[in-house]
Amino acid sequence: MKELFLKEMSLYIHIPFCKQKCLYCDFPSYSGKEKFISKYIDALNEEIKSKVNHYKIKSIFIGGGTPSYLNEKELKKLLKCINTLNLEKDLEFTIECNPGSLTEEKLEIMKKYNVNRLSMGLQSTKQSILKEIGRIHTFEEFENNYLLARKIGFKNINIDLMFGLPNQSLEDWKNALNKIVELNPEHISAYSLIIEEGTCFYNLYNQNKLNLPSEDEEREMYLLARKILKENGYYQYEISNFSKEGKECYHNKVYWTLKEYLGLGVSSSSYINGKRIKNIDNIENYIENIDNNKSVNEEIYINNINDNMEEFMFMGLRMIKGIEEEEFKARFKKDIDEVYGLIIVKNIKRELLVRNEGRIYLTPHGIELSNSVMSDFII
Repeated sequence: MKELFLKEMSLYIHIPFCKQKCLYCDFPSYSGKEKFISKYIDALNEEIKSKVNHYKIKSIFIGGGTPSYLNEKELKKLLKCINTLNLEKDLEFTIECNPGSLTEEKLEIMKKYNVNRLSMGLQSTKQSILKEIGRIHTFEEFENNYLLARKIGFKNINIDLMFGLPNQSLEDWKNALNKIVELNPEHISAYSLIIEEGTCFYNLYNQNKLNLPSEDEEREMYLLARKILKENGYYQYEISNFSKEGKECYHNKVYWTLKEYLGLGVSSSSYINGKRIKNIDNIENYIENIDNNKSVNEEIYINNINDNMEEFMFMGLRMIKGIEEEEFKARFKKDIDEVYGLIIVKNIKRELLVRNEGRIYLTPHGIELSNSVMSDFII
């Protein structure tokens, strides 16, 4: 009976290891640290056991890094531990997989231990572009891995694609989209390249050594993605995410709707009881702290009401259906016009926002200029 009263929670679990770091990547991930993998998984399992047992788990997302880079033994060790938790019957359980790091045995282990959604990082179907952005796989390897996952019985697969990449033409992007819809995945994430500080691409960009599409070309790529994906039965439910009916990613919606989640592992973040909690970045320190029963939290920030209102608007407006005015009022005990009335009117006049039947959401043009709209909601 006790289980009936457990609080519902989503888990993010971070695997920081990669065979090779992609040139655009600013995620906390490391190559050349393989010697720590076994101890890291042991430490991670300890953190999971100490923090998760009093929750009912609604969704799990194992990200990285490259979770599929774990060998069969370590993967099994981690998944076995996760399966001792209180898992909801309709649990969404995703693992990020990179082509070239998957084997039939790894996929069988994932299936056995209740993983029911794969997120495959492809990025491009063109070999020269894959090489230029630092990917270690070919399109053929991706396709073989995808078909193998289907054969083993995975019925919910996301494919990540990127546009606005160096030397990528509109035609390259069109070909990528058409090839992927032929494979008929349940979900497609289509992201534009962002040049992040601290990456190889950031240095190359500052040295004028990146041949990037223009802003207009990038906008055309985005519009083309929306057109092709819509024509092929994919519903856009978030700025960069498209799915078949009923296949939206529940876990990502937890972030966008400002629900609570618990982050485990190096560099992971949590949002619980109005607190933003971040774990330490250093793998060796993380293992050492867990082994010595010390905290692995690096930072705890208590959100004030303005932080929460801003985040509710930023994140909620990423969703195509936007935010509900009544939910704003229920959460913050304020009418949305008290806080954001002038900003809403301004963006409606600019034809970037729509207010209709108790909802506020971005127009198609507003989606293209979403960063500009979001910045208006900083209090």
